[in-house]
Amino acid sequence: MRDVGTISAQTRLIALLGDPVHHSLSPFIQNRAFREEGVDGVYLALRCDEVDLPGVLRGVARAGGGGNVTLPHKELAATALDHSTDAVRRTGACNTFWGEDGEVHGDNTDVEGLRRALHTLLGGPAEGARVLLLGAGGAARAALAALLDEGAAEVEILNRTVERARAVARRLGGERTRVLEGRAGLVDRSFDLLVNATRLGLDHDDPLPLDPGRHVQVESVLDLVYRAGETPLVRRSRELGLRAMDGAEMLVQQGAVAFERWWGRSPSVEAMRDALQQVRQEP
Repeated sequence: MRDVGTISAQTRLIALLGDPVHHSLSPFIQNRAFREEGVDGVYLALRCDEVDLPGVLRGVARAGGGGNVTLPHKELAATALDHSTDAVRRTGACNTFWGEDGEVHGDNTDVEGLRRALHTLLGGPAEGARVLLLGAGGAARAALAALLDEGAAEVEILNRTVERARAVARRLGGERTRVLEGRAGLVDRSFDLLVNATRLGLDHDDPLPLDPGRHVQVESVLDLVYRAGETPLVRRSRELGLRAMDGAEMLVQQGAVAFERWWGRSPSVEAMRDALQQVRQEP
């Protein structure tokens, strides 16, 4: 059996592309999964600006590797593919790529990852839920697709740029999606679920994207942001006695689907969760 701690000329590069990437916990999770499954690969985080993203993505894939794409490049990544899955075509965003027969393939595993995370938070599907979705970028598109697939009764989108939110609603939403003009539209409103698909909370000095105790009444909160400790939104939600979860479970679940795309087999989700838990407990 190959020594999985050895990098050789046959080792496959799997890269996370984004800006920033220094906060990412994906290398810990994926490299643990690689070791557990005995695959010959190494997962690295590479900071990449939008000018370089298409070339780096295609170069890695055509060299036989693959990877993930994170903020703010998921929509740009979708334009760099030769072959797209239905999830990419629906959302206009790609977070997972790989090379196959000299061509570049891409998927949006955030859709399935978020669907599985919702089941963990809610104890089942979001069928019939009234949802407030914050954001209109690639993560928000994946969230909207997953929520509609789950049977959410209504999803209302709140974004700083209203027209961008309208574009997302037009692309994916149908009759069950509407766009809010601003926070004034939240007065005296209540929702079953709040999903934060903005990047607010990634940096320690970020303000809350929305205060569930002040701006809106909700029962459950899913913050797609994750970091070593609790995000401010999750902390505030739990202080109010709400069910709340950050993006760690989605990170693991979408990562498991991505692993399947790269290696053609399923990883140990338990090992990936364990790796995430260990690194989050470190100072």
